[in-house]
Amino acid sequence: MKNILKNTANGSFNFKKLIIPAAIIIAVIILAGSITMIPTGYTGVKTVFGQISNKTLTPGLHFTIPIAEKIVLVNNKQQDIYFSGQIWGESAERTTVYAQDVTITYKITPEKSFYLFANVTGSLDNLVSSDLVSSAIKTAMKEISVENITSRSVIEAASKEKLNGALVEKFGEGAVLVLKVTISQMDFEDSYNEAIARKQIAQQEYETTLIENQTKMEKAEAEAEALLIKSRSEAEALLIKSNAEAEANSVLNSSLKPNVLEYLKIQKWDGVLPKVTDGNAFLSVE
Repeated sequence: MKNILKNTANGSFNFKKLIIPAAIIIAVIILAGSITMIPTGYTGVKTVFGQISNKTLTPGLHFTIPIAEKIVLVNNKQQDIYFSGQIWGESAERTTVYAQDVTITYKITPEKSFYLFANVTGSLDNLVSSDLVSSAIKTAMKEISVENITSRSVIEAASKEKLNGALVEKFGEGAVLVLKVTISQMDFEDSYNEAIARKQIAQQEYETTLIENQTKMEKAEAEAEALLIKSRSEAEALLIKSNAEAEANSVLNSSLKPNVLEYLKIQKWDGVLPKVTDGNAFLSVE
């Protein structure tokens, strides 16, 4: 220390040896502070003393003037935002229905990063708000019938369309794009589900009664048909028998000649001699 003070007093201390390294260190710090790396999936917006530049910076290395300029990163990747709870609305027939736990997948268009940064107050992470999502889903519900409203593919597609329309109206065409709407559950209120269950039970009972009645009718018709066939068969049998007997009698009568008849009478005689009832002798063969 005494030597340094002595050398300084003698004017022999070389300040240049300190200035040069210090200058190099300062230059490195300034250079490092003037380089900004924008990663893939992001864009940058440059500000100069707080004033926003009208240019969107693409991914890569960018130089800025330390202290004067600053680059703000904007996320252009797909992002998911989750809304828990139920969103209540009505179907086209004014039937109460709700959407349970909604996830929105969206992205900020790179070309619109500067515009959104310059015109949106607050963080760009809140572009898709719960109010916009709720309103879009309720609007979609009103256009879907009761038969289709619990179909997730139907309500999700309609909600996506309505939400994109709302974002265009708020931020302009193509600034924020909704890529997908996912609804965990779509259902009716409990009272409606209970009414539907009762209706389904009544419908099933009604259909069962119809089937039973139809079966009974078919059985009765089959029995009546069988009885009719039996009656017809018996009548036809009697008619055939009657016709056969009549024909036989006709044949028999036509074949009986007087001498045959006389023979039959004799065959019927029981061997008892006839009684004389008056003065005339008369033999009667009974």
